[in-house]
Amino acid sequence: MKPIQLALPLMFVASVVLAENGVPGSHFIENWDLDGDGQVTLAEAQERRGDVFYSFDADEDGYIDGEEYKTFDEARRNDMEGQGGHGNGAMKNAEGGMHLAYNDADSDGRVSQAEFLGRTEVWIGQMDRNGDDVVTTADFGRK
Repeated sequence: MKPIQLALPLMFVASVVLAENGVPGSHFIENWDLDGDGQVTLAEAQERRGDVFYSFDADEDGYIDGEEYKTFDEARRNDMEGQGGHGNGAMKNAEGGMHLAYNDADSDGRVSQAEFLGRTEVWIGQMDRNGDDVVTTADFGRK
């Protein structure tokens, strides 16, 4: 197992403290805001999705498939359960943007790095409810 594979679930767990403050989306921001300014840019999301892809491509063949996607789904499920479920609006978009069906552009049952990274802009756009080209906690919760 790659060292980053071990660190990724711990990264999810580490953000529980921020998420416990009751601010919708704080868990997402904590995980994806690489420079700590309270907002997730497209560049940050691209970089983090690259890290996520690398973490779960256990055999390093350039695809997340089969057992790798099951491991990925389980890690996400455990992370979301720790946050009280999947939520509404932008939170559902955040979770949905990681699913196999969302990322498998050619429907071959596996996701290449190009497919995974290629969905980032649409994914961020779905969460950016106020259209300011960044995702903040203001994009989560009730609209």
